[in-house]
Amino acid sequence: MTPTNQFRFNTLAAAISALTFVPAVQAQTQNTTSADAPRTSGQLAPITVRGEAESAYKADQSASQKFTAPLLDTPKSVTVIPQEIIENTASTTLTEALRLTPGISFGAGEGGNPLGDRPFIRGYDAQSSTYVDGMRDIGAVTREVFNLEQIEVIKGPDGAYGGRGGAGGSINLITKTPKAEKFTNATLGLGTDNYKRATVDGNWLLGDNMAFRLNAMAHDADVAGRNGVDVSRWGIAPSFTWGLNTPTRVTLSYSHIQTDDTPDSGIPFMYGNKVPAGVTAIRPVTVNMDNFYGLKSDFYKTRSDVATARVEHDISSNLTVRNTLRYTSVDQRYVWTNPDDSQGNVNDGRVWRNAKSRTGGVHTIANQTELFGKANLGGYEHSFNTGIEISREKSDTGSYTVARTLPGGTGATTCAAGVGAPSGYNCTDLYNPNPNDPWNGSTVEGERNNHFKATTFSVYGFDTIKLSEKWLTNLGARVDNYKTGLVSPTADVGRSDTLFNYQLGLIYKPARNGSVYVSYGTSSTPANSTLGQGSESQGIVPGRGGVGVNAKDMAPEKNRSLEVGTKWNVLDNRLALSGAIFRIDTTNARVTQPDGTYAMAGNRRINGFEVGASGSITKAWQVFGGYTFLDSEVRDLGRDTAAASGQAFPNTPKHTATLWTTYAINSDFSIGGGVFISSKQYGSNAAVRRYIPGYTRFDAMAAYRINRNVSLQLNLMNLTDKRYFTTTYSTHYASVGAGRAAILNLNLKY
Repeated sequence: MTPTNQFRFNTLAAAISALTFVPAVQAQTQNTTSADAPRTSGQLAPITVRGEAESAYKADQSASQKFTAPLLDTPKSVTVIPQEIIENTASTTLTEALRLTPGISFGAGEGGNPLGDRPFIRGYDAQSSTYVDGMRDIGAVTREVFNLEQIEVIKGPDGAYGGRGGAGGSINLITKTPKAEKFTNATLGLGTDNYKRATVDGNWLLGDNMAFRLNAMAHDADVAGRNGVDVSRWGIAPSFTWGLNTPTRVTLSYSHIQTDDTPDSGIPFMYGNKVPAGVTAIRPVTVNMDNFYGLKSDFYKTRSDVATARVEHDISSNLTVRNTLRYTSVDQRYVWTNPDDSQGNVNDGRVWRNAKSRTGGVHTIANQTELFGKANLGGYEHSFNTGIEISREKSDTGSYTVARTLPGGTGATTCAAGVGAPSGYNCTDLYNPNPNDPWNGSTVEGERNNHFKATTFSVYGFDTIKLSEKWLTNLGARVDNYKTGLVSPTADVGRSDTLFNYQLGLIYKPARNGSVYVSYGTSSTPANSTLGQGSESQGIVPGRGGVGVNAKDMAPEKNRSLEVGTKWNVLDNRLALSGAIFRIDTTNARVTQPDGTYAMAGNRRINGFEVGASGSITKAWQVFGGYTFLDSEVRDLGRDTAAASGQAFPNTPKHTATLWTTYAINSDFSIGGGVFISSKQYGSNAAVRRYIPGYTRFDAMAAYRINRNVSLQLNLMNLTDKRYFTTTYSTHYASVGAGRAAILNLNLKY
């Protein structure tokens, strides 16, 4: 831990002590029964003293008002990951939390496609389909969970809910806000691989209807099983609400997070560009999985600031208007040594250290106004939501100039001079790389001279109509006017599109606790939809999303989905079960024609089904997990990828399954564990495909409540020390999963 990070960690630990001291003294004089005590942060729901029949693992209502019915009666696959699951599994990042949901895989970044969270939902890239409290968040960063109440994964085309993108689904992060109660949660964690983490979550009542909440976090650790890779971050998130339990409520919130990590370059693939005849699939080389081919001088630094003002007013008991204004600023800088295999060096036991870099910033201002409630119209019960959104997004990107010392002046990229000193440490040994090599090149940050922008005006509406006790229908539609442009040293282009997306759903209720549904939905992916913050399937200029010469003239890519499913709350509503079969079609994907121009003629399809369970089998035994099968097929990707026809989608394993379960042995002691399974995953569509093998990983945990205020939780990650790969880029490298690790958390609640 650096001196700066040590100071931050010690400061937060001291703050935790201060925040918990006064409530602890008060607790000694108050006659508060255990039944009234709030749940300990990180404490397992099975050992709570409340005696509630409901499971903390089962959420039947989305935090988004765009879902106009309980999830049981919503004709769409939605998975809610509650705070209890996040804490029980010792997840600290969004990626770690999302692994609990089958049907989600992860893609890798490089230079043009930036590092950061890159989830794939049902085979489609959702990097720019992440929302915070219902508003789009496009910054390419690694997101934390210390300020999250829950995570909602919406599967299937999401155009009606979120606008552009969302072919496979989207992710909505629900942040913590002030409550009408006093509490202080704190967690101090220590673990193997120099793991240190401290969090605090305090809520104070400032009057009859005012409250202030503060969340803070400091985290510093090495990555288990990776030689020279570490992560370090800190964050703070204050919020204030005036008007709690009154018809008018105002909430002001702010979040600041900074990271300073060593980016992990993973393991290179076999052969490089010297692929033997007849080989059509290539896996990573077989080496020590601890090998790190980067340099200690590599860095990955981000900063994220989000300021939000929300005003809600209850016009009546059945009608509410809400306005949310948000400003977001994200900054990202990195120099990352990539184990380049493009010259075939790995065949000779050598790796060229190719520097990938990025400097960029995102500035977004957005406003969302919603009117939602219930009404009787035309003799039917309606639950509705209507809204208007206006946003302006700007993104500026550039790169670093990396100056190398190349002995002899030539041959370095092919490692002809050898490894180590003869190559100026630009080449390293495949089997024994040294991240501490005295590389003496220099890095200079360049200008952010690629300027992306987008202005969006949106109108949407949703309505759940109760036709009878047995039948409901769900309708939704959204229109977006999307104007976008790019100014760079080589381009000055723009275009404007009107996106119309909708959803239709019919629900049959054979019983009050069950539903059977059919739904149809659409989404649209316009040009420049990621604003340089992700991989563009619809680049606005040649070279950004393709090699054609008329990119800016292409209309938005369209996707449609048909889904049939069922949902049941069983065992006295303690356990939620769900199942669905679905098809997603993209029939006008952008492709490159023989003359080098683009055409909207591509064809992609994915068929699949999934099952899920969340809740309690008994009052002591809880489960959370599911299984997803994805049969994807690329039918046509145009001239340059003709050999890809019939192949599965990149970053789309056919089988994924997860299960997290806990069991309360008694009121104070619980044990639990998890299994995470994924099949083979390809990195691209090509005649020769690079892939990562499937894997099975096991975790375990145990929790002990010392008293009503203090508990301990031990998490063992990757029990069998399985060495596996988590993501793959289309070329060059595959990311390595963390090895075995142990974390012990001390949880305090007052």
